Amino acid sequence: QAELVESGGGSVQAGGSLKLSCLSSIKTASSYCMAWFRQAPGKQREGVAAIYTGSNNPYYASSGKGRFTISQDNDENTLYLQMNSLKPEDTAVYYCAADLTGGYCYTEPSNFGYWGRGTQVTVSS
Repeated sequence: QAELVESGGGSVQAGGSLKLSCLSSIKTASSYCMAWFRQAPGKQREGVAAIYTGSNNPYYASSGKGRFTISQDNDENTLYLQMNSLKPEDTAVYYCAADLTGGYCYTEPSNFGYWGRGTQVTVSS
């Protein structure tokens, strides 16, 4: 069964950086869309960034523009999210997700059929 496993979360002070990883066990002959989402306490899940496997053309939601960078290592089946200049409002559980439908790759949660369990990111002021 396909599995996505996130890692790299933790606690950091404002202004610091973290790099999240998502190891995918999905096996498919076609490229598929992978994305990062986050959910803060009491808030809805929101998209951060998305990218097709093997692509260099990422999509960034407003929450991910400017300070976050999505990347991938296709040989290692791993998706990354580099987060810089972190702010307390970035505190959330960060999720990795995969969309195998082949449509436009962006951060609409309902498009994604595979989800990881999430990794906690806490940014203190």
